[in-house]
This record gives sequence, C-alpha cells and structure tokens, in this order.
Amino acid sequence: MRRMVLERFPAGGPRGSWPAEEFARARRDEGMPAEVVMDLDSDFFLVVVPQQAKEPATRRA
Repeated sequence: MRRMVLERFPAGGPRGSWPAEEFARARRDEGMPAEVVMDLDSDFFLVVVPQQAKEPATRRA
C-alpha cells in the first residue's frame, strides 16, 4: 500500500506538545484516515493517509 504525506513535523517539538498527533486528529475528524509515523532518517513525524493505486484504464472493443 502506498501512502501520501500530508504534513511533516520536527521530532524535537516543545515538551507536552504533540502537533503531529493534533494535526492527524483534525484530519480524522474530517473523515480522512490519517495516522502519524516516524521517519527516523529525517527525524520527523509524518502525517500520512493511504493512497489508492490507480487502476489501469480498460479499453472497450
């Protein structure tokens, strides 16, 4: 499954603040299946949603 990144948040946010989780919660309240994942290489929290694979167009004869 592919995922699309909606927003990136630095991992070193203020103590007691969870901006990535708050952003994801707001998206879920809008009906988007948003979740937070950690990108260890960049040290960022990513808010992602599943991305549907496009089906190839079919030709009708």
